[in-house]
Amino acid sequence: MTIRQLVKPSGPRRVYCFAKRYITPRLLRITVSGDKLLGFPSDSAGAHIKLFFANCQSGNLQLPTRDEQGKIHWPEDKPVTRAYTVRAYRTEQNELDIDFVVHGDSSPASGWAVNAEIGAELGVAGPGGPNPLLAAADWQLLASDLTAVPAISALLQQMSDAQHAEVFIEVDSLDDRHELAHPCNVTVHWLTRIHGDHQQLARALATAKPPATATSVSVFVAGENSAVLACRKQLIGDFGLTKKRLYAIPYWRRGQDEERYHDQRHEIMDEVY
Repeated sequence: MTIRQLVKPSGPRRVYCFAKRYITPRLLRITVSGDKLLGFPSDSAGAHIKLFFANCQSGNLQLPTRDEQGKIHWPEDKPVTRAYTVRAYRTEQNELDIDFVVHGDSSPASGWAVNAEIGAELGVAGPGGPNPLLAAADWQLLASDLTAVPAISALLQQMSDAQHAEVFIEVDSLDDRHELAHPCNVTVHWLTRIHGDHQQLARALATAKPPATATSVSVFVAGENSAVLACRKQLIGDFGLTKKRLYAIPYWRRGQDEERYHDQRHEIMDEVY
C-alpha cells in the first residue's frame, strides 16, 4: 500500500468549489481549487482531511490559524468542522476531489455541498490519518457504508494486479452501486442495508475465505459506529487481529451529529486491541 510523504502541519487552506457532479443519487463529488491549495500532497488519496464551513449563526467563514509552536487559534466566528476523505488530488490541475454523502440540504456539510455554486468557499486542513491507511498483506478485507467509499476507492486504485482482496459495501439503495476500479483478484460485494441490523457487515465479513496461498491479512473498516464495532469484534474473533492489521474507525453514529459524537468517537479510536 502507498505510504504518504510526511508533511508539516499547517493551518487550513481557503479554497472554492470549482466543479460538482453526482456520482450516484446519494454521492456528490465536489472539486475544489484555489491558490492556497498549491503544494497539497499529491500522494494523499484516501487520507483524512478536515473541512471548515461557515459559522451557522453569522454565515461568515473565518478559518483558524496555527502559530509557529503548532497551537491552533480559533476565530470569534468559529467555523463548523467535519472530517472527510481525499478522493483524489491532481497536482497539474491543482484540483482536489471530495465526495459527500447526501442526506438533506440543511446540514452543515452535506447541505453545503448540495447547495454549493461554483465559487462557494470552504476551508481544507490536512491531510492526516494513519499512514498507511491499510497495512500490507497478501489478503485484504475492506468493509464500509457509503461514507467510506471514497477511501475504499482510493485504496483499491493503489493495489497491485497481484493483490487479493474482498470488499463489502453496505448502502441504503442499490441505486448507489457504481463501478470501482480494482485489480482482477478483488471482489466487490454490494449489500442493501437492513435497517436496524447492525450485524450485517460483520456477517458478510465472516463469509470471506482467504485464498489458499494467503499467509497474512489486513483490514480496513469504516462507517456507522455500531456496524464498525460489530465488524471489529468479528474480525478479532476470526483472525486474532490487533490494531497493526485492523484499522476500524467509526465515521458517524446514527442520531448524533459530529459535535455530540466527537468525544465518544475518539475514545473508540483510542481503544487498545
